[in-house]
Amino acid sequence: MKILSLTYEYPPIGGGGSIVAAAVNEEMVRMGDEVTVLTSGMKGLPAEETVEGVVVHRTACVRRHRHYTTTAELLTTLLPTYQRGARLIRAIKPDVIHAHFILPTGPLARALSRRFNVPYVLTAHGSDVPGYNPDRFGLMQMLKPAWRRIVEGASSVTSPSRFLAGMMRAQGCTAPVVIVPNGHRPHPGLGETRRNRVLVVARMFPRKGVQHFIDAVAGVGGDWEFVIAGDGPFRGQLEAQARNIAPNVQFVGFVNRETLRSLYESSRILVFPSIQENFPMVLLEAMDAGCAIVTTNAEGCAEVVGEAGLVVPKGDAQGIRAALDRLMCDPQLVQDLSVRARQRAARLTWPNIVGRYREVLQAAISNRSPATTRTIELPAVSTPQTLR
Repeated sequence: MKILSLTYEYPPIGGGGSIVAAAVNEEMVRMGDEVTVLTSGMKGLPAEETVEGVVVHRTACVRRHRHYTTTAELLTTLLPTYQRGARLIRAIKPDVIHAHFILPTGPLARALSRRFNVPYVLTAHGSDVPGYNPDRFGLMQMLKPAWRRIVEGASSVTSPSRFLAGMMRAQGCTAPVVIVPNGHRPHPGLGETRRNRVLVVARMFPRKGVQHFIDAVAGVGGDWEFVIAGDGPFRGQLEAQARNIAPNVQFVGFVNRETLRSLYESSRILVFPSIQENFPMVLLEAMDAGCAIVTTNAEGCAEVVGEAGLVVPKGDAQGIRAALDRLMCDPQLVQDLSVRARQRAARLTWPNIVGRYREVLQAAISNRSPATTRTIELPAVSTPQTLR
């Protein structure tokens, strides 16, 4: 297969969705496909390079931060990306377009598909679905009619979780929705020594719930340290909150992949306090590293962690505190959850998952429904260990 992969974010730009796009593309190349990526650029990044066999083209646009962007900045990507996409299609003649993020990438996929008669498949990542992200609620409601036209034109749409698939159907998605969970590549490990550290990894938006974690650890003493990794527009408010009530919390900002892995491996507990999630890659990475997980009952979080962690009500600082108190006093439970986390993560690896993406893309090329192919979903989720 020749695949043109469209995504407005691609490593080293962006968060979990861009990491997923790169992993899918690289695994497809390993399976014998030809993948060309068209994405937005940023100062300091090459306009073209080959990464793990994937040819990456970056278009000129306005972007100031690697970890997030504004709506105004996004608009600067559309025309140059469309023009570059037209040239690439003429040059490489792809069999199918695979667009990550229904918005803002989907309109480009739809326009190029209609112009060159190439089918397109969409992969949703969360914030590109109306109603998912309260931070962008007003904008997404305004764009809902356009969103529906984009998904109607797709051969199919993939969703990493049952939760997001249901949300898309509720928003009027008429294209086939196929659940394909996110995966990861097991890390060989850095050999780090565990320490009494509670780690939070998140982009700094209100819906990530970091403010509730800070409330939860206010006044906690003892020999535990509390570290928050990540950046974003809400960081200043969170740091001010921590200075006032939880000065024991340390903010380390955006960290590279190796440093992040070191933090995972050397932390006993990972707290992911998000209020709204689709399929958080942070949880999967932390599970692979053997962290004991505390997360919320936000639908995507509970789906990913299953029985491999403690689940508390979203937005509940007291619930987070109770879970931490329990783990800090019970080393055996920390160890048990660590083992469960590794076992669950081992089932969600990219070689086990990317074959499903290939089937969906091949179905689009053949103009048949992906429902005729086998289904891959998340490992069965029974009742998580919810604290009451």
